Order: sequence, then C-alpha cells, then structure tokens
Amino acid sequence: MRTPRKIAVVAHQKKTLGGGLDELRRRLTDHDIKDLFWYEVPKSRKAPGKVRQALAEKPDLLVVWGGDGMVQRTLDVVAGKPVPVAIMPAGTGNLLAGNLGIPTDLEQAVEIAFTGARRRLDLGKLGGEHFAVMAGVGFDGAMIKDADGALKDRLGKLAYVWTGIRHVDGEAPRTKIKVDGVPWFDDEASCVLIGNVGTITGGVRAFDDAAPDDGWLDVGVATAQGALQWARALGTMAVKRSDSSPFVRTTRARKVSVKLESKLEYELDGGARTRTKSFQASVVPGAVEVCVPRSDGAA
Repeated sequence: MRTPRKIAVVAHQKKTLGGGLDELRRRLTDHDIKDLFWYEVPKSRKAPGKVRQALAEKPDLLVVWGGDGMVQRTLDVVAGKPVPVAIMPAGTGNLLAGNLGIPTDLEQAVEIAFTGARRRLDLGKLGGEHFAVMAGVGFDGAMIKDADGALKDRLGKLAYVWTGIRHVDGEAPRTKIKVDGVPWFDDEASCVLIGNVGTITGGVRAFDDAAPDDGWLDVGVATAQGALQWARALGTMAVKRSDSSPFVRTTRARKVSVKLESKLEYELDGGARTRTKSFQASVVPGAVEVCVPRSDGAA
C-alpha cells in the first residue's frame, strides 16, 4: 500500500477525541506527507460541500473527524469514488468505527489511517442518501429524533436510553414490507430496521450475521409494544440471537420496500430525517474503501 502524501481532513468542530483537532494535525504531519487540506464544519449537514471541495484536491486519503452522522454525510459524497477514507471516531456512538474495530483512541486511529488495511464496504441507499450503519423507522426513528442535538451532547449514549424509555408505547402502524419484490411482512410493527452492520444503537447486536461487505442489507422488524414486550425483546437480543425473540423477525435482501399506514420519522446512521409513509432501500456493493485495523492485530 502506497503511503498517502496528499491528505484532506473534514472535521466536525464540536466533536472531541484525545487532544482534539490540534493533536490530529500534529499526528498527521508526523508522517511524511506533502500536502494537508483542512476543512471544518459546525454541524454534520454542512459536511457534503466541504467533502466535495476536499475531493477536488485529489487527495490520497480523506480523513473524517466526527460521529456517525458526520461519517454518513461524508461517505454519501465519497460513494463510488476511488479515495480511501480514514475515520477518527470523535462522536457519541461511533457505530461504524466500532463495527470495523477502529478504537476511540486518536493515536491508534491515525496509525490505522497510515499503516492499517483497506477494506471495501457496501453502503445502503435510501431516499437518495447512502448510509453505512442502518436506517430505521418507528420506535428507532422517533428515539433518534428526540435524542438528536442538545440532549445527545449533554447525556451522550444515555440520551438514547432516556428517549427510548419514552417511546416504548409509541405507534405501531400496519406495515407492509417487500424484500427483493416479494411480500415478506404485513402486520403491525413498532420498528423497522435496515442494517449494513450487526451492532446498532446502544450496543445492541441486532443482526447476528451481518457484514458490511457481504453484498446484502439485513432487515429486521419488531412487533413489541409496551415496556414489558420491549424488555423481553431486548433481553433476548442481549443473550441470544436477535431473531430468536418472538417479537423480532429478520431476513436479508438486496432491495427493501416499506409502506406504513401512517407517517413516522426515519433515521440514517443516527441522524433524524423527515416523516414518511413509504421508502425503498437498496444495497450498493463495494461503494467505499475505508481504513481498518490489520487482521494480524497490528495498526
């Protein structure tokens, strides 16, 4: 693997890891690089424009600093382009980084960027946007929306627990799901998840067999309603396979179509989106290349 000489950084100003962005700059310039292009944004939704500016410089490596929302916005632009991406997990959940084995340690994350392996990952695509971790609607989407912003900044991961408790008695509309054009589910559902990796919000192992480079999306639907059923469902998922719960059903697909009886919020990689009654998602195989730890355990 050729050592990257031209590096572009796109960073969320409000996210922190280690000694912050100053330490990131110092650690990057410790390596034999030629050019460093630096872009900062105050919120993740401002990232796409800066990512496009960064790509115009034709860097050998794009470094993204932030949480899952920042990573999602970045990969959405990078999808289909040849530049590899190094993730600096400076967010709250860091779900993609965690699923890939990238530690929340700045020194190690930078070393992985330069000396780690490169792994080509699939992405999902929904509503014209790519996602790397998951898309969700119902309980999950409402929980993410309430936890977004100031509450998540104050409470971190506990924000999801707090808002999750508030939504256990939320809507469970009639839901129709087709997988690869075939009817698969038609009943009341409190949550629909489409995953590209196995572990989701709160460290829950939602999809036991998922891998971000297998060419599939994993689909899960939960029928649990009320605190007792949700406690049983999550308890089962904690100690057994998620699909062993009577309130959970899972499958795999290349394309997924969801129709809801009423509008609900949906989310992409932990970022809240608008309310919708229907959506389609599909897998984009090998869409991006990401720096990951080497399989021999060395950075």
